[in-house]
Amino acid sequence: MKRDRLELGFGLLLVGLLLIIALAPGLFARSPDEVEVSRRLLPPSSAFWFGTDETGRDVYARVLHGTRTTLGIVGAAIALAAIIGGVLGAIAGFFGKISDLVLSRGADAMLAFPPIILGVVLAGTLGPGAGNLILALAVIYVPVFFRVARAAALTEATRAYVEAARALGYGEWAVLIKHASRNIAPTVLLQCVIVFPLALQIQAALGFLGLGVSPPTPDWGASLQESRNYMTSAPWLAIFPGLALLIAALATLLVGRVLQRRAT
Repeated sequence: MKRDRLELGFGLLLVGLLLIIALAPGLFARSPDEVEVSRRLLPPSSAFWFGTDETGRDVYARVLHGTRTTLGIVGAAIALAAIIGGVLGAIAGFFGKISDLVLSRGADAMLAFPPIILGVVLAGTLGPGAGNLILALAVIYVPVFFRVARAAALTEATRAYVEAARALGYGEWAVLIKHASRNIAPTVLLQCVIVFPLALQIQAALGFLGLGVSPPTPDWGASLQESRNYMTSAPWLAIFPGLALLIAALATLLVGRVLQRRAT
């Protein structure tokens, strides 16, 4: 229990810090798009805490403003995937029969592809841009949420309260929406926390491959891609966006692990 409290406290502290930065990056740094060639590739200093990039932009500002972009894209994608996958999974698990068979086979087909490969195909087909990236990530994780919601719905369908609601004359849809969904939703929400660091890694990988947001929008994955030619001469260009990714993934991973252990 002490370990759980420590991990949860540390994770929530990091999550809170990330949210503060994401909601108000302008309070902590100058404009991320301010170009000044005369100060290009300056190392970290009191004037530029994380140094500057090849066009003289403040890396500290781009990392902080990139928090909103990166976390916003991943959060929106997971929310969309949770809604679509959760609804379809609940329907398949609660009603069964043909709907379960068709939806389950579709989810199995999508899960057969490695997430990063599927992400590259989808993002490459849709093209760069925040909206397309959100859609691509959502499609990747819809089958995951479908499986989780379906398993929870199968369990809830056999509960005594469901039988009692049916006996009172409630229709199947009414029982699912008004009663069973309340017990399915927490499982889906927990999965959001568990999936977040995984989706964050894929988002960063797609950004690194040039399939993320369009320049000059600050984004951690895109920043890593821009730093590839300066790994030895200006390592700070890769170090600080990489650390931001690590901290964000670690924060949500710790919170997710604690919540998962407590749920089981």
